Amino acid sequence: MKLVLKDYLFSIILLASVLIGGAVGGVLGPEASVLKPLGDLFLNLLFMIIVPMVFFSIASAIASMGEMSRLGKIMGSTILVFFVTALIAAVFGLGVALLMNPTEGINYATLQNVVQSEQSSPAKTNQAGILGQLVQTFTVSDFPLALSKSHILPLIVLAALTGLATALVGEAAKPVAAFLAAATQVMMKVVQLIMYYAPIGLGAYFANVVGELGTQILQGYLKTFITYLVLTVIYYFGFFTLYAYVAAGKKGVKAFWRNALAPSVTAIATCSSAASIPINLVSAKAIGVPKDMVETVIPLGANIHKDGSVFGGVLKIVFLFGLFGMDMSSFSTWMGIVGVSFLVGAVMGAIPGGGMIGEMLIISVYGFSPEVLPIIAVISTIIDAPATLLNSTGNVVCSMLIARLVEGKKWLTKTYA
Repeated sequence: MKLVLKDYLFSIILLASVLIGGAVGGVLGPEASVLKPLGDLFLNLLFMIIVPMVFFSIASAIASMGEMSRLGKIMGSTILVFFVTALIAAVFGLGVALLMNPTEGINYATLQNVVQSEQSSPAKTNQAGILGQLVQTFTVSDFPLALSKSHILPLIVLAALTGLATALVGEAAKPVAAFLAAATQVMMKVVQLIMYYAPIGLGAYFANVVGELGTQILQGYLKTFITYLVLTVIYYFGFFTLYAYVAAGKKGVKAFWRNALAPSVTAIATCSSAASIPINLVSAKAIGVPKDMVETVIPLGANIHKDGSVFGGVLKIVFLFGLFGMDMSSFSTWMGIVGVSFLVGAVMGAIPGGGMIGEMLIISVYGFSPEVLPIIAVISTIIDAPATLLNSTGNVVCSMLIARLVEGKKWLTKTYA
């Protein structure tokens, strides 16, 4: 019990600070704006660290992959399974989010007076064309432009190319790889220091927001949490069972659920996919997945495959669209949300502190003001436990699907009565 409390302590403190800030804002009303500088201080500290954190984290992660040996068939099957399951999660998550509409009834016009949205003109976007839009989204015309929180995707591309080049150079670039790894640790420590101020900063920020908007935004968070719980229950029991059946029929379903409890409990208790890797390795081997696949798929999945984070990306985008009264009725908008959420899930899983990167990615792609970051950052906190459950335990059932692709129908030789 003490261990669980320790793992959840900071999340509990953050939630308490948001609730206290909301209560203060509700009581003070517009006068709560006096606390705005305290919230702005937290935002500015985060914005200062985003660029170096993204660059060093991604470059270091990719540079270190040059030391990993992977069997081609296993890696090909792994990429296919991760892609398909994440895409299914994005589409299903969008359907449920649109159906439940967590921001319904919120007066978004008032919110726009608190946080100004800087969205791109639809006409301007259409004039650029699809290819032109992709070029503008993923690249910039000058190096300094990439070093900005307003251009997260180009920054990610630059970091990925730097990491890839470091890995390809090999021995001669080992000092660069070591520098990137050390710089990543330093950036994460800076983030940790900044997060000590988070309870005060977030509390002050939401006192100001609730003071202007009223308590309806808190109702939006409650609806968002309920929506996520619905997604979690259906995906965990329904889709995981389906994946296990596709992997090995009824025997696969029995094998998975006989060994799913330990990974699930560990994920919920620690809220960490990384901390769940050891028990996931044990459980996947106990199911009967070959050792070489388990030791490849589970660690890799903990970094780049997180269906729970895909759900989170969908809800964050839908939440912002709802708050600002943006149209979500067109097929192209749906495809955009699916695509960005898919990318958010991959980015969040690839690097430490990825939640913030995913949120900045959403803001950058859709042209929102960076000041809306805390609004969707709270969603990460309230869905942390169920998201980790789907992220972590999902990699165990994915290892079964990969075994099916690599070994064929008869891969599961163990008997499960």
